[in-house]
Amino acid sequence: MKRLSIFICIVLLWSCKEEQKATETVEPLKTYTIAQMMDNEAVGGGSFSPDNSKLLVHSNRSGIYNAYTIATADGNMEPLTASDSSSVFTTSYFPNDERILLSKDNNGDEIYQIYLRDTTGTITNLTPYEGARANFYGWSKDEKSFYFGSNKRNPQYTDVYKMDIETFTPSLIYQNDEGLDVGEISDNEQYFALIKPINTNDSDLFLYSVAEGEMKKVNETQSGNSPEDFSKDGKYLYYTTDDGGEFSYLKRYNIADGTSEKVLEKDWDIMGSYFTRSGKYRVSYINEDAKNVIEVFDTASQQNIELPQFDGGDITSVGFSKDDSMMRFYVGGSNSPSNLHTFNLKTKEQNKLTDVLNEEIVPEHLVKAEVIRFNSFDGTEIPSIYYKPHQASEENPVPALVWVHGGPGGQSRQNFSSLIQYMVNHGYAVLAVNNRGSSGYGKTFYQMDDLNHGDKDLKDCVEGKNWLAQQPEIDGEKIGIIGGSYGGYMTMAALTFTPEEFDVGVNIFGVTNWIRTLKSIPPWWESFKDALYKELGDPYSADSVRLKQISPLFHTSNVTKPLIVLQGAQDPRVLQVESDEIVASVRQNGVPVEYVLFEDEGHGFVKKENQITAYSKILEFLDTHLKKEIEKPIEDSDI
Repeated sequence: MKRLSIFICIVLLWSCKEEQKATETVEPLKTYTIAQMMDNEAVGGGSFSPDNSKLLVHSNRSGIYNAYTIATADGNMEPLTASDSSSVFTTSYFPNDERILLSKDNNGDEIYQIYLRDTTGTITNLTPYEGARANFYGWSKDEKSFYFGSNKRNPQYTDVYKMDIETFTPSLIYQNDEGLDVGEISDNEQYFALIKPINTNDSDLFLYSVAEGEMKKVNETQSGNSPEDFSKDGKYLYYTTDDGGEFSYLKRYNIADGTSEKVLEKDWDIMGSYFTRSGKYRVSYINEDAKNVIEVFDTASQQNIELPQFDGGDITSVGFSKDDSMMRFYVGGSNSPSNLHTFNLKTKEQNKLTDVLNEEIVPEHLVKAEVIRFNSFDGTEIPSIYYKPHQASEENPVPALVWVHGGPGGQSRQNFSSLIQYMVNHGYAVLAVNNRGSSGYGKTFYQMDDLNHGDKDLKDCVEGKNWLAQQPEIDGEKIGIIGGSYGGYMTMAALTFTPEEFDVGVNIFGVTNWIRTLKSIPPWWESFKDALYKELGDPYSADSVRLKQISPLFHTSNVTKPLIVLQGAQDPRVLQVESDEIVASVRQNGVPVEYVLFEDEGHGFVKKENQITAYSKILEFLDTHLKKEIEKPIEDSDI
């Protein structure tokens, strides 16, 4: 690879104003430290206070997620919690006062519980059931209670409870003896929408009648079905289904006569749809080529309302105030972390409440992703998301990485990633491959890797590497593979089953022994276990032979390329032993192996301090083993 003696400047961007006739140039490209890149703030949530004057959010500005309020008038942010260990996530304001509900697990163990913060600032665990999870389901129509799910009675089954908000006494309203997943509850509490996974794509949808004590199946054929909401009058259940098609569309089921009719269909999956609290609007999310497209339908006018438009960003999520007069929404993109906005639906006044990008980072220095497609070994078209460094060119080819998402069945999307932007900023191209088996591209594509993991999906990643190698701005001799969870598995599969294809591997809490992983599924995944076995294989059957064949741990003698492994000790999905053993085994080959273990993280690193350590270690590893030599960091004084 040709070396850069100086930093390449971004192409000058000319801004011509008709009156001023002035020109501007963008600052010369800088490389940023991981501390600078992680100093971007991540904000989530957005429940309106009863008087609409504040929003309840969670933010990692303290280095760990805590609860805050943001004034809707001026964006003033006030802290509500000060945790320095486990992250705190916001759930909701109470409907008629400023008490709030929070959610917290223990350093990533995913055993979430529901907490109350009262108006004095006192925080109380409302679901202190040892070893049991609790999930908030929503407020009752009379606003005197909230619903939640808990597996305290049986670790394998989630029951539904109703919590009185004066006495905070829970009462059981649905005992889940069938091992189904609870979807929606009607406002009159007479109906529960329940799901039984058949496989990782298909699920049966049931309607349970409290009065009759009967369960009725809604879908007529095997298909992917998901309950979305009940109509406010209680007459209809709205649900998404891919029955008879490639993509999910919205239907409604007439509870009285059992008939169904199509409500909304697009050329992509409708990922979700719900009614606002008053029923004035129906919000729908469409997964359009790996990014959200949102429609807000006015149920009175039967028309979509016009949403604000933004250059260089998209609305990624929306929420409404109780009276439907205010909307909050996030705007972001692949090159921009999401900012929180409000929109007054009556006056059309719009306010930007946050500015989450670190002020030391020049926005133009971040890279906007491009959706590309390539044909795989068998002609299957593989959609991917490409990040090309600003400094990459035919004269200055750069190393590259194939990025593999989690799952199986996940999807790389056009969202902001600090890690990806950090690597790209430091001169690594990234191709996020949505290999066969990824969601978002139709039922047929999604099912293509069933009982075939580590084979054709891996070949798609190899073809992604080949596509990169053909690009003039890429050094085809320096291409690695990186991924987390299932993506970490794919990294290890690549290094063991195609040992000469990739030059390095970055395994972030990846599965290495499918037999053990499938046998150690957390109890609260019981309803999904059989479906997962149908996709991957049953470890208690003859499938175990194939599962061993595709498990990298049993083939580590093939590994010849440098490897880095990152793991959280509290991970309940991919146990620490997975990474411990793969590291020990590969080291026997005399191959460079680095291991980064965090005692206070789970399946994903959420603490900024740990993210900084993890991502800096990844870059150091890449600079050493992929670039083969470390560039001197460019200081501001050198620009």
